[in-house]
Amino acid sequence: MALCGGVGAMALPSELIVHIFSFLSDRDKLRASAVCSRWRECLFYPALWTELKLRIGGGDAGGCNGSGSGSDETPKLEFLMRKFGSFVRELQLELAPVEGNLSPLSNDPSAGRMEQLPGGQEGDPQQLSERWRDAMTTFLDQVLCVFTTIRNNRNLQKLSLYGDTFILQQEGLLDSSNLHQIHQGDKKINEIQQLFMELLSNSRQLRWLSCSFMLGLVTPCSLACLSNPSAETLQHLSLIDHQLGPLISPSELDRLSNLHSLALDFSDFTPELCGLLASPRRAPLHRLSLLLNGAALEFKPLEGTAKEDDWKALVRVSANLRVYIMALEVDSSELLRVLKPSLPLERLHLDSYSTLVTDATLELISQQYNKTLTHFLLLRDGPGFPDLSVNRNEDPLVLLAWRCTQLAVLVIHGYTVWSHNLVAISRLRGSSLRILTVSEESIYFDPDQSLYVEGDPVHCLVKDVSLGLGRVWHPCLDSSVVLSEPTQHFHCELHAFSTGM
Repeated sequence: MALCGGVGAMALPSELIVHIFSFLSDRDKLRASAVCSRWRECLFYPALWTELKLRIGGGDAGGCNGSGSGSDETPKLEFLMRKFGSFVRELQLELAPVEGNLSPLSNDPSAGRMEQLPGGQEGDPQQLSERWRDAMTTFLDQVLCVFTTIRNNRNLQKLSLYGDTFILQQEGLLDSSNLHQIHQGDKKINEIQQLFMELLSNSRQLRWLSCSFMLGLVTPCSLACLSNPSAETLQHLSLIDHQLGPLISPSELDRLSNLHSLALDFSDFTPELCGLLASPRRAPLHRLSLLLNGAALEFKPLEGTAKEDDWKALVRVSANLRVYIMALEVDSSELLRVLKPSLPLERLHLDSYSTLVTDATLELISQQYNKTLTHFLLLRDGPGFPDLSVNRNEDPLVLLAWRCTQLAVLVIHGYTVWSHNLVAISRLRGSSLRILTVSEESIYFDPDQSLYVEGDPVHCLVKDVSLGLGRVWHPCLDSSVVLSEPTQHFHCELHAFSTGM
């Protein structure tokens, strides 16, 4: 950067300045642009900004760059989109419109619960309604800003969108039914949907299209607007939302003959869709991510999902297929119906508050997916820590670690994990278990352990598990690190899973 401060910096040709910029990080590009007006002009050369990753809104989510507070970020977003939106090739945008958990608007203000505002302050229902209204207005304005600028971008190859709409999750099923209470909410939603369809129609080389929880963006008619060139080039499609109806029809999926990875709501993965993916006329599918939301099963029952024979047919054509499933608030009886023997499960995330995973479910998982399972997350954010090993000679988690020879990631919180079983897990899998995360509050010690083990039990556990894994290990002291927001986690994980082919 010494060159930037030199007397001859202004005399450099634009081509050389752009070349220098190409070696700098985004942050250093911005610093270098302060040299003079010519350097600032070169900062916005299209070749330097083929990829744009943004997180706009309140609260920083783990691993995501940047944070802000709602409408304060909108001018920055408008500036960036105005500069780069028409030509950027890869755009990853996460919209988090509000910090904390807010109740949606209610016709009866007295029906609202008292909630905690940031900083520990309690807010009355009226205050929460106003904050919810402001948050959703900002959310809609920001989405409009994005699609207004990228709708004519024919260079776009990757579009990844995530909308943090956790503020509506208290009602169970996310939908746009409350948006009519936002000023011009319905009008803005219609405009956003039209702009999105216009973008799909104008696209020519789209390879990656991911829309997760973008409230009101995708409709069952959206994919029909995808241009024929992009239908040929598209390799990844992710349409995840808590809407009642399916977001992709069999006819639209049939157009996407070169699809390598797909992410859908589990209840939308019908035998017809599975049969189309099993066609030998199309490219084999390598990655399939499915979100199973227990709150939606009342409206989208499992009877309409792919059966065992459908999975067998798909695996015959796509021999390298691997599946990632996140199940939110799903009881074991439903899980036993979902986990088909022929389903090539690689990653499984079970997350709940009120429902319980049973030892029989873990037994089934460890037997059926002993050759494919690499990631297993068992999380429960509820009262008590159920003991899955009660009335069993062998702990089901230890059996899972023994049978699943490919297991590389194991995360546990909310269930009792006995210290001696944790040591057994570490010894069974050793250094091949790359991640072993167990919350401290989930670990229990045998009351009689002091009779045959000298010293502090926690110190002994840390030492024994570290020896078993072949590296330094410690229990997780902060459970909030383990209990990340589920939809945010699913969005990030399916991205990593689908790009890891």
